[in-house]
Amino acid sequence: MNAITLPRRPFTGLMLRLPRIALIRDTVGTGLVAAILFGGVFGAGQGIQNGGVAPHIAPPTAPSMAVRPLAPQQAVVVNQEIPIAIGLNPAASAFVFTGNAAARAQALECLSSAVYYEAGSQSVDGERAVAQVILNRVRHPAFPASVCGVVYQGSTRVTGCQFTFTCDGSLNRRPDAAGWRRANAVAEASLAGQVFAPVGWATHYHADYVVPYWAATLAKNAVVGAHLFYHWSGNWGLPGAFAQRPSGHEASAASLRSAALAVEAATAGLSASSSAEAAIAQVPGVEAIKLAPSMRGDKRVALRFNQTARNAADDATHKDYSESVKASETLRWSLSGESASEAEKPLGKAAPAAVSGTAGSSLQPGRPLWVGTNSNSTCTLIRCSLLSVAI
Repeated sequence: MNAITLPRRPFTGLMLRLPRIALIRDTVGTGLVAAILFGGVFGAGQGIQNGGVAPHIAPPTAPSMAVRPLAPQQAVVVNQEIPIAIGLNPAASAFVFTGNAAARAQALECLSSAVYYEAGSQSVDGERAVAQVILNRVRHPAFPASVCGVVYQGSTRVTGCQFTFTCDGSLNRRPDAAGWRRANAVAEASLAGQVFAPVGWATHYHADYVVPYWAATLAKNAVVGAHLFYHWSGNWGLPGAFAQRPSGHEASAASLRSAALAVEAATAGLSASSSAEAAIAQVPGVEAIKLAPSMRGDKRVALRFNQTARNAADDATHKDYSESVKASETLRWSLSGESASEAEKPLGKAAPAAVSGTAGSSLQPGRPLWVGTNSNSTCTLIRCSLLSVAI
């Protein structure tokens, strides 16, 4: 039987043998059939090379940075229960910066800032892991195609930043010299192509004391220090999806920093009033958490308590409210939540029998009955109490 043999390139070793059907050959020609088949195979091959992502499917959007309302200790437990995704975790390819020297200087400044403020308190590996995530994002179509664009993404929007140091006031803290030199060295090596393999193609991470809502939608692939790392689930997390070419153009790091600080200063009063901030500052181990603007006027205040604050609350001297306001016996009894006993007798003396001919001693319908005592009786629906006031 005659057969059509497709070219071996661009897929070495790929050979299909298909029967020639006279009707198709006579109608459209053998060459056209081969072209159609080759185009289909080539298109499929392109899909495989791109990690199985169809070109017409838009990349996923960056998830919200909102976190679940959990105490830090509880969040640590929840994060530990999230398993590492089963499957391969290939190392990312070396990053190649394509811009000129001026653009590279801006990229280095932005990447150094992210490494310092996001992981400056961790080990060198913790810093390298953060740098790797940023460079992974630069090559993924879901994110900006520049280092500074990735680092400051969302820093001037009410929807929230992608890296918290750009919108929580951290940029107001002046870096210490030794810490900055270390972060700068890590950033320089990463831009030069050094790869931190343990996090693979991770595009997201978070601290172990918080649980973002997006954590359940991505695949956890590494834990480095106090950070948990994730990549997109499905085809968008495969190496072939990281096909975006870095632009080589970088915005001014100083301008982006100034813009982020300006927005932070303008919205600083949205999360807590000055009086609330003053009260929060007096409590050890408590910090205010910035909340996204709400439709109710942003008068909400969220607080994070660490173990120091919890210990302070447990050790604080508590004074009963009834003592602090010098409450009366009636108020003390009411605040206690107790109910009157069925055997409890009403206060005061029993009414004397009516004596005929004595003014005011006869009972008349509709007239209130006054209990004769040597002191005033005050009764409420809850309880009666004697007042030491002479008649």
